[in-house]
Amino acid sequence: MDFLKRLDIQKNNYGSSTGLKWNKSKSGGEIKVYSPVDGKLVATVYQASEKDYEKVVKEAEKAFKEWRMIPAPKRGEIVRQIGNRLREYKEPLGTLVSYEMGKSLQEGLGEVQEMIDICDFAVGQSRQLYGFTMQSERPMHRMYDQYHPLGIVCTISAFNFPVAVWSWNAMIAAVCGDVNIWKPSSKVPLTAIATQKIIAQVLKENNLPEGIFSLVIGKGSTVGERILKDKRVQLISVTGSTKVGQHAAEIVAARFGKTILELGGNNAIIITPDADLKLAIPAVVFGAVGTAGQRCTTTRRLIIYESIYNKVRDSLLKAYKSIKIGNPLNEKNHMGPLINTDAVRNFENAIKKVKEEGGKVLIGGEVLGGKDFKSGCYVTPAIVEAQNHYEIVQEETFAPILYLIKYKKDVDEAISLHNGVVQGLSSAIFTNNIKEAERFLSCVGSDCGIANVNIGTSGAEIGGAFGGEKETGGGRESGSDAWKAYMRRQTNTINFGSKLPLAQGIKFDI
Repeated sequence: MDFLKRLDIQKNNYGSSTGLKWNKSKSGGEIKVYSPVDGKLVATVYQASEKDYEKVVKEAEKAFKEWRMIPAPKRGEIVRQIGNRLREYKEPLGTLVSYEMGKSLQEGLGEVQEMIDICDFAVGQSRQLYGFTMQSERPMHRMYDQYHPLGIVCTISAFNFPVAVWSWNAMIAAVCGDVNIWKPSSKVPLTAIATQKIIAQVLKENNLPEGIFSLVIGKGSTVGERILKDKRVQLISVTGSTKVGQHAAEIVAARFGKTILELGGNNAIIITPDADLKLAIPAVVFGAVGTAGQRCTTTRRLIIYESIYNKVRDSLLKAYKSIKIGNPLNEKNHMGPLINTDAVRNFENAIKKVKEEGGKVLIGGEVLGGKDFKSGCYVTPAIVEAQNHYEIVQEETFAPILYLIKYKKDVDEAISLHNGVVQGLSSAIFTNNIKEAERFLSCVGSDCGIANVNIGTSGAEIGGAFGGEKETGGGRESGSDAWKAYMRRQTNTINFGSKLPLAQGIKFDI
């Protein structure tokens, strides 16, 4: 395939790089990468061994000592060049994202555009790593805080966004003066390898050292555990399930390391009687079906006022009947496959369980077969009438299942249902009633890290801080002041007078 050649993806690839060089060992085992699009073998990857990991960390330690001394705006210049280089490779890299992961081509290209956008954002951020000046209570003293580079940052990314979420972390960390080790999902290693090779071009052209951006594709039981326990890694950003995040947080906290956790979501949209359904229905469909329901911000629950319930339900059923499922490289298709057959089994089990609990499947919920769906990873998106308290509704099933839930009283009842899950990532309300909208955004409203009015739960902009509360982990990435997590904060006091006033008026006869 031409896009693989342009990205220098070989038949057999190495999965560990110190930035400019690739570790050539094969002792870590081999991954065979099959596309969920057609079930074909794309390439193989030799996983990093623990020795490979050690090489990567040592180079990262050396690189940090040099990288942190480069002025932040000049670090931003390197990131600007990376963004421009990604522009050159947007089409082949976006195509690889789509083919390796299964999301639509438009989404694959959009994900690379997010990488470009965060590079642009980080360039500006490189001149805005602001501290804060405070008034000292002591005469002839000045007090302020400032931010210093933290050290080695590790980004552990998930399969559903193979490259974008890494860039949210890596580009911001880079302008902050940190170096980044990337451990991508073993389900989608090729996009990481391609990205590493693109970045290496910029590093080489600028005569930069090894270790600023490095890569380890390895087993969680070996390399993954080494990363979590490694005191040399100052911060670990984990995107994944709540279970994975809990495990990581416990280990890293025990060594007093820092974590950014982007974990499970069970996102809901409230539709009130004052909603504009011309806005709401497309937002729900895209939120529930986009990326085949494999976004952490996927719309999973729809909380609808009972008087408009039938109208909303019927509109959704009509829209779902028009969804085209198939090869995501065909831009006419709306939805591609799930990532693998394990995900399909989880989808089937969820459908079975919701039926057992009393739910009613209105449409979808089937696994597709035949010559056009040879990989066994294609399903029909489901709409299910359910209750919020159902055990399966309380869980995050990473698949296109939308649960319809009625509410009967007022927006407070809807908000209670909305907040009645353990996850707290993204949320939305559709209403033209300003009181309902403001209540949803108030301290008694949505308990999620992201709360929207008259737009859906997915499609967060990179300019805002991304993340959630409760079992979503509490971390923040990307925009706003999320950069502060990648730096160490320091308070400074300077005495420019001739006296030394002590606290509580204490005096020594010296």
